[in-house]
Amino acid sequence: MANVNGRETVSLNGEPVVKRPRECSSQVTALRVPKEPQNKVTVVLGAQWGDEGKGKVVDLLAMDADIVCRCQGGNNAGHTVVVDSVEYDFHLLPSGVLNKKAVSFIGNGVVIHLPGLFDEAAKNLQKGKGLQGWEERLKISDRAHIVFNFHQAVDGIQEQQRQQQEGKNLGTTKKGIGPAYSSKAARNGIRVCDLVSDFKVFQDKFRMLAEHFLTMYPNLNIDIDGELEQLKGYAERLRPLVTDGVYFMHKALNGPSKKILVEGANAALLDIDFGEHRLVDRYVSECAPETGDLLQTRGREFGVTTGRRRRCGWLDLILVRYAHMVNGFSAIALTKLDILDTLPEIKVGVAYNVDGKPLPSFPANMDVLTRVSVEYKTLPGWCCSTEAARSFEDLPSQAQSYIRFIEDFLQVPVKWVGVGKSRESMIKLF
Repeated sequence: MANVNGRETVSLNGEPVVKRPRECSSQVTALRVPKEPQNKVTVVLGAQWGDEGKGKVVDLLAMDADIVCRCQGGNNAGHTVVVDSVEYDFHLLPSGVLNKKAVSFIGNGVVIHLPGLFDEAAKNLQKGKGLQGWEERLKISDRAHIVFNFHQAVDGIQEQQRQQQEGKNLGTTKKGIGPAYSSKAARNGIRVCDLVSDFKVFQDKFRMLAEHFLTMYPNLNIDIDGELEQLKGYAERLRPLVTDGVYFMHKALNGPSKKILVEGANAALLDIDFGEHRLVDRYVSECAPETGDLLQTRGREFGVTTGRRRRCGWLDLILVRYAHMVNGFSAIALTKLDILDTLPEIKVGVAYNVDGKPLPSFPANMDVLTRVSVEYKTLPGWCCSTEAARSFEDLPSQAQSYIRFIEDFLQVPVKWVGVGKSRESMIKLF
């Protein structure tokens, strides 16, 4: 029985009505306000097409980090890090793996080619002591998808088909990343958790996936039994590294105080939603050959993964502003300033025009992008070396003005400036 507005009532099942104690408004408010993670995350992203020097920035920040995470991409991306005059090249391993006090984490968004992972570790171990003990401080998400050798073969076939059908290719690294992500999206991909679990079940899934690609590409050559034997050996090495990535990151975010660093592979303009959808190496502000060759030579601009000569151009602030719209940068790391040391004049892209009319932002349509003409602001160069600078005040006045121009245009502060190859050459402005 209960008394409501002076009348006694009975519950529908005949049981007495139990009055629920009234919760105080502060309790209700507390429950309805989402709880923020205790630990914040610093994310390093490329604002252009990659090759911006992210590895050096990550290496610098990783010195003070507890956890360094790799969140997407595969061994198509490459980061070069110089420590104690030793040059390390990373493709799948987080650049922060050189910090022996930090845990390195390969997240579920990464697609992993296992021969590439272990070969990368072996090659870097031969270069110096920085990578010693890497397996003891690396964790890999059990939900990360695997890149198989046939994914890489399919990548090459698809590039050939594009060249034959369209007269141009996409410009991929042929590392199998696109086909592996296609398998993931089609829900027939295979994850790390499958490999380190029941190998008989894994074999069945592998054979089905291989047959799927053989149906689409009859000329594809797959050594199914040979690759399975190879993968069985990798499974034993991989098993101790694998963890529940969701639970791992939840504990990291909500547990004791930790500094968490995330490094993005590739860059904003390679994103399949926000980037150049049909091309992966277009540069609308590409320099004339004479200046482009100078920048390429001084910057040693060769792809870490492919060895391919990079195309060089002037800083495109329309493009960087677009990347900021997408990502919301809190600060900028302006790398490779020293590459400009010999130039009497420096151009900066400040507007896009198509058919004589201005574009308000970076276009989604790649056909429009091919017709873009870039409007430049010409700034004076400094014609002297910046490599010895270790503070903003050490830089030539023209270099300081160049940095301030970038800040004013983007309305984002420049926090670091790179004037050399090593981590010591990164000048911190604030």
